[in-house]
Amino acid sequence: MLQNLHTHTAFCDGKDTPEEIIKLAISRDFDSLGFSSHAPTVLNDDCEISDLAGYISSIRELKKRYSDKIKLFVGIELDCYSNGLVNPSDFDYSISSAHYSILKNGRVISYDYSAERTKRHIDEDFLGDGLAYARSYYESVSALEPKTEFSFVGHFDLVSKFSDIHPDFFDTESPLYRSYALEALNALSKKFDFFELNTGAVARALKHTPYPAPFILEQIRALGAKLILTSDCHEKEFLDSNFKQAREYARSHGFGEIYFLTDTGFVGEKI
Repeated sequence: MLQNLHTHTAFCDGKDTPEEIIKLAISRDFDSLGFSSHAPTVLNDDCEISDLAGYISSIRELKKRYSDKIKLFVGIELDCYSNGLVNPSDFDYSISSAHYSILKNGRVISYDYSAERTKRHIDEDFLGDGLAYARSYYESVSALEPKTEFSFVGHFDLVSKFSDIHPDFFDTESPLYRSYALEALNALSKKFDFFELNTGAVARALKHTPYPAPFILEQIRALGAKLILTSDCHEKEFLDSNFKQAREYARSHGFGEIYFLTDTGFVGEKI
């Protein structure tokens, strides 16, 4: 089965319209496709969806129009600062992701914006301590909750987005970093059955392997959780980017199945 559930459009910070992405998905023989605009948050960030009602109605209309060619799902990517700002019943599924933290002094910390902003946060907000920056991220991750019937965790170790090109930010091999990540993972495994295998940073030439890192992936398997393969695409050309590599990556770390969303829930398919 060929499916992507982490898909951003021009309704938020994506480049293309939903219909443009649908047409490409059909041309690439996708069985199904899910859209997952960034939900509103209390931070009113530029990447958030600007017209939630329009987004929902647009995807629903496209579901009907293309029903004979591809199965479509209306999803949403929820941040931990999205609580109370959307109606979960409006969506077929949700992705729970952490992108920000708010410090006690009110400063907003971003984990997904740019390498330059990451460096500035580490230097100015954490006094040069990159591991403290990483710890703040995993504390936000630990607070994520499933909000819809079908839900999964997005890009679990997003804080490592720039680590391959800037290993000086913090040491992802250090025992402290690993303890922060695994503590958060253990907390989430009590709430979520599914985690995302996300190729987005590989497609953008920022990382060599998908999220999550090997040591996290192995612990996901040990905990009995399951994988959803996504591209986190913001441009349609990357809709199924590096999927073959990601499947081999999962298989090499002991996974035998990847899961896909259907009308009745997630179903596994042998890798």
